[in-house]
Amino acid sequence: MTDLEKMADGQPFWGFNPVFTPLLEEKKDLCFRYNQLLPSDKVAGTAILHALFRKMGEDVIVNAPIHVDLGNVEIGKNTIINFNFVALDEALVSIGAHCFIGPNCSLYTVMHSLCAEERNKGLMMAKPVVIHDDCWIGGNVTVLPGVTIGKGAVIGAGSLVTKNVPAGVLAYGNPCCVVREISAADRYNLKKARD
Repeated sequence: MTDLEKMADGQPFWGFNPVFTPLLEEKKDLCFRYNQLLPSDKVAGTAILHALFRKMGEDVIVNAPIHVDLGNVEIGKNTIINFNFVALDEALVSIGAHCFIGPNCSLYTVMHSLCAEERNKGLMMAKPVVIHDDCWIGGNVTVLPGVTIGKGAVIGAGSLVTKNVPAGVLAYGNPCCVVREISAADRYNLKKARD
């Protein structure tokens, strides 16, 4: 089994393998090009994002700068990703539809060995990160490898998400913990807001 296959299978792999170099450089070049574009150049920006990511739905907004490793990112329609997005995407990073990703968010799939000798040799593993539809991830949130965030969950700013978060809850903190369910009492009263 090759290191690329091991990485895709969630097994330990040699991350210093030269086979990764052209893949990393290709995606870094695409990120660089995207980050240098005028924000008004939507056509060129969309083309770069389609080349960069595995899958991207319609009406997705991604504010530069962004940084990804291998482009193992899937984004659903009508999602907004704010400035300084980082995806260490050796495993799949899946972001659903209608999500709001705040500025300075980092989604990590790769893990280095805890043992210094192995780590120094480049041994690592990758586990996917999944953010389901309708989530709001506040600014400066870090999501660690293997975490799934359930549909409609809200993660408060500055959180470190170390374990799965169920659907429909507000969670925040370091480490991130569920605070309460999101309920009808959380709805804005749009009629009053317009008056």
